[in-house]
Amino acid sequence: MPSARTSEAGQLAEDSRFDLPEFLADLERLVTVESPSADHDAVARSALVLADVIQRRAGRRPEILRIDGVDHVVLQGRDSRILLLGHHDTVWPTGSLAELPFSVEDGVIRGPGCFDMLVGVVQIAHALAMLRARHGDAVLDQVTVLVTGDEEVGSVTSRELIESRAVGCRAALVLEAAGPGGALKTQRKGVSLYELEVLGRAAHSGLEPERGINATVGVSHLVIALADLADPGAGTTVTPTLLSSGTTGNTVPDRATVAVDVRATTVAEQKRVDAAIRALGPGVEGATLVVHGGVNRPPLEAAASADLFARAANLAADLGHPPLRGMAVGGASDGNFTAGVGVPTLDGLGAVGGGAHARDEHAEIREIPARTELLVTLVHDLISDGS
Repeated sequence: MPSARTSEAGQLAEDSRFDLPEFLADLERLVTVESPSADHDAVARSALVLADVIQRRAGRRPEILRIDGVDHVVLQGRDSRILLLGHHDTVWPTGSLAELPFSVEDGVIRGPGCFDMLVGVVQIAHALAMLRARHGDAVLDQVTVLVTGDEEVGSVTSRELIESRAVGCRAALVLEAAGPGGALKTQRKGVSLYELEVLGRAAHSGLEPERGINATVGVSHLVIALADLADPGAGTTVTPTLLSSGTTGNTVPDRATVAVDVRATTVAEQKRVDAAIRALGPGVEGATLVVHGGVNRPPLEAAASADLFARAANLAADLGHPPLRGMAVGGASDGNFTAGVGVPTLDGLGAVGGGAHARDEHAEIREIPARTELLVTLVHDLISDGS
């Protein structure tokens, strides 16, 4: 008959293994609650479901912090050294499940928000369970979990929360979806968003057009000037997007606007483009130019992830996983904010799959256990390393 100690050890081993059926059940709960960013009631329902999942797996109840109507889920470690970061809002409107139902078939998970990024959110909960089973409840004191509710719309209400919880941590691990083939995201471009408004003067375009100041002419000059600010060699894109002007077909337009999306790999490039945009003229004599907006997210520069990526790659090799790859991407995440306050940040630790924001959104089941195991191992390695 096995001793009590042997039985306890066997139970610990059992509890500390990855449980795929339970993982998929938790994922289904989150996907089917639906959480479009603009629907604060839906996001609140999602936050409650997520809090229940985390409590069930980690044995601790997270807080739900409501900021300007948006619910964010926080499990704060008492002596936090590691920040696990994600978001539970999605781009999919309520009712999307009718056309894109949650399914698990032929090794593939489908459903709105599964890839971006609810698989990653559930990975966090199950990683906490595995850490607790293997290393004791006290290990959770050194980990903070933050799952925001407005990442898909720019993290307007959560930015300060993200930055404040990151400061003092030795690492931020972001469970956003992986790149192609499971690549981690070691570099993300910073994002700046602008609206340029040209204010002219209206007049009848047939009777006395010379009395008008044509805002459409002004904004047309601006579009060309803006595009010229890009620097492909530096990876900087400056993209005029939404354009609007005029009121009627026979009126000299007195107002025109153009939205501008700027992506840059370095803070220096963000600052260069920002200064250049603010130095532009209105494009037509007599008009006024008003610049709205500015830097939305700083870049996650390669230096912010280099040491963490090297550590993760070594651990993956020790675990017998295929070699890890890193990649730079144009899209931003909340990891941009953690890198921006000087915290080493590694992104893309979540789902392997594809179709983010598209009807073919999906995640590969076979990759989930190894990704979660890598997360658990990386967190414990960082906690155990006193350097």
